[in-house]
Amino acid sequence: MYWDPTYILVLIGAVISAFASMNVTNTFRKFSSQPNSRGMTAEDCASAILKSSGIFDVRIERIRGHLTDHYSPNEKVLRLSDSVYGSTSVAALGVAAHECGHAIQHDTGYFPVKLRSLSVPVANIGSKLSWPLIFLGLILGYTGLARAGVFLFTFVVLFQLITLPVEFDASRRALRIIKERNFLMGSELDGASKVLHAAALTYVAALFSSVLQLLRLILLTQGNSRRRR
Repeated sequence: MYWDPTYILVLIGAVISAFASMNVTNTFRKFSSQPNSRGMTAEDCASAILKSSGIFDVRIERIRGHLTDHYSPNEKVLRLSDSVYGSTSVAALGVAAHECGHAIQHDTGYFPVKLRSLSVPVANIGSKLSWPLIFLGLILGYTGLARAGVFLFTFVVLFQLITLPVEFDASRRALRIIKERNFLMGSELDGASKVLHAAALTYVAALFSSVLQLLRLILLTQGNSRRRR
């Protein structure tokens, strides 16, 4: 169980995810050194985008960490990380605009966002119960129990799949707005686009890694079933 050939699938997924993470870190660092020509801070950019979109009930806060930026729809709070809040860099404005894209999605009732919200409880159950069931099933030789765990893990993969259009759409909205409002122009806009593209690839890498993990689990449970015969 600990040295089976299917570990190569996990290794491939880990390498791809690590590369995607390294790429977004390097891309953000590169364009963090490029200030925008208007001298606008990330929080000012976010505030302007929200107001121009008719959203006045979302507050902007600072949160600790590096690239921990997120939008909380339940709290109506857009949180910008230490590396983004107060920064005038092209990268920071791109990230802030992306989070505004999520706020706009929720405000307009973007369907994939609704679908993702509905799938959160099931995905959480799958995330918490899948591995214990799989391990117990494989160790004790209960194939049915292991397969139940694999079935639950598929909900985690589906949640990541649903997340992709949400993230790509948020970036698309962000780039359109900052271009229309002339917050960034020319090479500045191109830099923000590269940052958001690199960030989006981390979600693609995470999904690909999970699909490989799911394939491995299917192979393991099938192999365990054959051995019992």
